[in-house]
Amino acid sequence: MSFNLKQWSWVLGSFAMLALLSLSRDDHGSVRTTPVRRELKSISRQDNTYNQMLSKTDNQVVLNNGLVQLTFSYPGGDVIGIKYKGIDNLLDIKNQPSNRGYWDLVWNKPGEKGGVDKLQGTRFKVISATADQIEISFTKTYSPSLGNATVPLNVDKRYIMQRGRSGFYAYAIFERLKGWPEVDMDQIRIVYKLQQDKFRYMAISDDRKRFMPTADDRANGQPLAYPEAVLLTNPSNPEFRGEVDDKYQYSSEDKDNNVHGWICKDPAVGFWIITPSDEFRTAGPFKQDLTSHVGPTALSMFVSTHYAGKEVGMTFEDGEAWKKVFGPVFIHLNSAPSSNEYLTLWENAKEQLVEEVQRWPYNFTQSKDFLSSDQRGSVAGQLLVRDRYRNKRLIWASSAYVGLAAPGNAGSWQKESKGYQFWTQANKQGYFLIKDVRPGNYSLYATVPGFIGDYKYEANIIIEPGSEIKLADLTYEPPRNGPTLWEIGIPDRSAAEFNVPDPSPTLMNQLYTNHTEKFRQYGLWERYSDLYPNHDLIYTVGTDNYPDEWFFAHVTRNTGNQTYEPTTWQIRFQLNKGANPGSYTLQLALASATNAEVQVRVNDRSANPPHFTTGLIGKDNAIARHGIHGLYWLFSVGLQNDRLQEGNNTIYLTQSRHKTTFDGVMYDYLRLEGPPQE
Repeated sequence: MSFNLKQWSWVLGSFAMLALLSLSRDDHGSVRTTPVRRELKSISRQDNTYNQMLSKTDNQVVLNNGLVQLTFSYPGGDVIGIKYKGIDNLLDIKNQPSNRGYWDLVWNKPGEKGGVDKLQGTRFKVISATADQIEISFTKTYSPSLGNATVPLNVDKRYIMQRGRSGFYAYAIFERLKGWPEVDMDQIRIVYKLQQDKFRYMAISDDRKRFMPTADDRANGQPLAYPEAVLLTNPSNPEFRGEVDDKYQYSSEDKDNNVHGWICKDPAVGFWIITPSDEFRTAGPFKQDLTSHVGPTALSMFVSTHYAGKEVGMTFEDGEAWKKVFGPVFIHLNSAPSSNEYLTLWENAKEQLVEEVQRWPYNFTQSKDFLSSDQRGSVAGQLLVRDRYRNKRLIWASSAYVGLAAPGNAGSWQKESKGYQFWTQANKQGYFLIKDVRPGNYSLYATVPGFIGDYKYEANIIIEPGSEIKLADLTYEPPRNGPTLWEIGIPDRSAAEFNVPDPSPTLMNQLYTNHTEKFRQYGLWERYSDLYPNHDLIYTVGTDNYPDEWFFAHVTRNTGNQTYEPTTWQIRFQLNKGANPGSYTLQLALASATNAEVQVRVNDRSANPPHFTTGLIGKDNAIARHGIHGLYWLFSVGLQNDRLQEGNNTIYLTQSRHKTTFDGVMYDYLRLEGPPQE
């Protein structure tokens, strides 16, 4: 039998691919031989059984599906090049290759200074390769002999490319084995840094998208109260002169942080990070985090202490084992004609999000640690609310957020970061379905708009593969001791309904002019002293309206020379005590706290000690980071009958901590309840 040159090429190419796959599955996992690389190059697309998408050199791995070409460092596993629609590299070629597309982790040994680990792989492996898909892996392996010289963690970074898809998937398996040393891990993310001269238009949501200044504009600007906030004094585009840019102005709640990215005008190309599920994120659906910001930079945040504080980071005890899959997320690339390209590309990105959500959980990932839908379970039920002072009948828990998270106390989910969380929003009647839940032991939690506090189901929920758990009607009884005498705000874990002032005209971000999220403007904390130059806030129940008269943040007063003093707010109200001798209750719900202490005094401003104090609480820093909430706090303050008097009364709220301008709280809701009634 004789073979022509083309047939020999096919035979050699087939053996080369088999050798590659064999090498990819051995204990050492590296594809590294020059002969294999040369033979792979000889395989023609029409003849290759696996439809070649992979090539490799001594220091690079390249995936190419005909639409997108990805270049990775070898064996580190950073994305150093993305070629698409005639642009040789969407990533910033002025940066070092290790500073373009990468995973990183902030960690420290408890009690010691932390550092950043770029999670560089030491071994490369082809996990699977077919005509339609290839999945590759870059692994970093810890050895106990290293002690605390590096983070005690195994990391397996995975990338998936599929035929006909303009983009790629990224996920990673993080694992600690039993016996490894203690460690704190406060941030895990993926970072993509795009070409500054091409990607100038950023989109986060339908009402948050615009042309952006550049990193050079920031470098030439004036730093403000902290390095992230910069006044643009000499930008390349004069329209930005006098604006403030701060990456925290573009944060979103995780439940809304599902697609964001950047657009290049010529050619019209979009770069988008699509997150189809929040199950691998931390601290529940309201946790806020970064999205995209000037760089141009696009982030996929998995773990962080932003808007929460270090208590939301992950702390592992000595010897504690753990494993978690972060992702997959989809990096979607799209293109459009040059007319109306910004809207077209954004709308297409949203359509792609819908498609990814419908496909979740994915059935094409090759890690046994990522579970497909048939390996998961579901929980369904109806949540009702019993509040006899509002309605003698049970009330539908309309639009409640209901979720499964690690077992704990009511509300513990907002500080939980090691496990998976699964949340859904109930319908108008309080019916909910939480689907595609990974097997495990969970508590069922809920928070209901319009009601204070947190719900927790009395029994743990055990999910097994194929579980379809249907719970009997659930009833939440929110904290309540008596009838409402007055209330300030809306119980929704946010301070958005209060008076959010206009920013200083010299410190504006034009994106948020006449915007529903005006609270994201810079420096609003400083407006308190402008609005109340001679005395602190006084709120009169029955006369004042909280949208106009209740400042959104209870902050310190700036007295100059970087010194600050406590502030005391007053709530004045009339009371008809009647003959009921029982005690009263002040329900004090906070939407945020940063190095704060709220002291409560009743009809005696100088009472020492105060009638109640929260003690020192909070490190969420939401005031400085333009978040209208951080972590939620609820205090039920009992007030003895004799502290209140017939007629005029005053409750004094003092925020007594005053080291910085950012020390303070944001109130969610305040309610005075009368004595219990039969």
